[in-house]
Amino acid sequence: MASHAASVLVASNRGPVSYSLDETGALTARRGGGGLVSGLSAIGPDTDAVWVCSALGDADREAVRRTGGALDPADTGGQRVRMLDIDPQVHAAAYNGIANSVLWFVHHMLYQTPLEPIFDAEFRRQWAAYETYNRAFAEALAQEAAEGAAVLIQDYHLTLAPRMLRELRPDLRIGHFSHTPWAPPEYFRLLPDDIAAQVLGGILGADRAAFLTQRWADAFTDCCHAVLGPGIPSGTRIGVHGLGADADFLRERAHQPDVGERMAVLRKQIGSAPDGGPRKTIVRVDRTELSKNIVRGLLAYEELLRSRPEWRERVVHVAFAYPSRQDLAVYREYTAEVQRVATEINSRYGTPGWIPVELHVKDDFARSLAAYRLADVAFVNPIRDGMNLVAKEVPVVSDQGCVLVLSREAGAYEELAEDAVAVNPYDIGGMAQALHTALSMGPGERAERAKRLAAQATALPPARWFLDQLAALEG
Repeated sequence: MASHAASVLVASNRGPVSYSLDETGALTARRGGGGLVSGLSAIGPDTDAVWVCSALGDADREAVRRTGGALDPADTGGQRVRMLDIDPQVHAAAYNGIANSVLWFVHHMLYQTPLEPIFDAEFRRQWAAYETYNRAFAEALAQEAAEGAAVLIQDYHLTLAPRMLRELRPDLRIGHFSHTPWAPPEYFRLLPDDIAAQVLGGILGADRAAFLTQRWADAFTDCCHAVLGPGIPSGTRIGVHGLGADADFLRERAHQPDVGERMAVLRKQIGSAPDGGPRKTIVRVDRTELSKNIVRGLLAYEELLRSRPEWRERVVHVAFAYPSRQDLAVYREYTAEVQRVATEINSRYGTPGWIPVELHVKDDFARSLAAYRLADVAFVNPIRDGMNLVAKEVPVVSDQGCVLVLSREAGAYEELAEDAVAVNPYDIGGMAQALHTALSMGPGERAERAKRLAAQATALPPARWFLDQLAALEG
């Protein structure tokens, strides 16, 4: 146990801070945001808390070497952070080989099953690395935790850690939170039987397993019954916490000068309709993640222009597709396909005064907020998503109130369906019709829907989301 033992601990692959290294050997820290950062800051400075995370690159590893893993509070905003220097090959096999190429694919149902997955000797080697990675977290948490401490373990990277930690420290109160969907049993059982049982048994090492929606919680329970048998002997309680948007932060950040500058640039790019009035905007903001369904979204927009020629030159699709996981070939190919389809739409339908798709692939948060503010329609059409915060953020920020076109396969659909225009994310014609419906909606109905969406979207802001989990674990 650490000399300065913590009473609240968070564990996640990515921590609240990352480092870069310049040619002189100087380290620069960059702090991140998100629900966990907000949550930990909400528990107050008088609570002993520590965040255990992994070094993700050479600069992070150098920071660990210089500090012994207990990062400088000046770099972390005062937060106690313990960063683990897990062997780079072990981390790569666990993170890319298993977490992102197997567990992510299973829960988002992304496999092209005639050809994949292949669970061979290489998979078993990578699985052993995943076990090693999870054990490193369990051992660090066991060292850092005070007697009876509350530990909140995050996501699919760390499904085995709850059980491993339970064996090391039976006194702890352990929670696990899944930020992804959970696969239904018939798809989850693509995994080898022993691996499927190990993943479920790992999470069942926690006192409480929590999910973003009831649908994912029910799928987890169904998998437990299918794989481990009915009446599984576990004291694990199941919870649901639908992470919401941070309204105060978003509204304040969206009115900073840099966002205003980007709005001016976007307005110029969007231009005016032939009658001189403003063009409508369909906005999407995503990582180029396979589950986000960007290609079908572009094809649906193309179908709108083909089947509803009255929208030509009167609408612009502002599409931000920020690169993700470019070290995996399938993601690089997907990003290239997004760019190819957008270029094709522009060459087929564009005119000298109108570019139908404004595609941006360089990550820029201020520009995303500018697009949120300008949005007439927010287009969120994932084939599967744990929540999808963009669906919650755009209605909060949009200046005039926007219409949300939302996939029924997004976790956010459970909360927002009533005031969104729902779509089947595989149906190109159906999505094109939904875009037409959204673009045609009168300002009164649009504003009313957006108001209700914003209220629903902010019902459980990040700090509350975190504190609720903590309270449920301690209760």
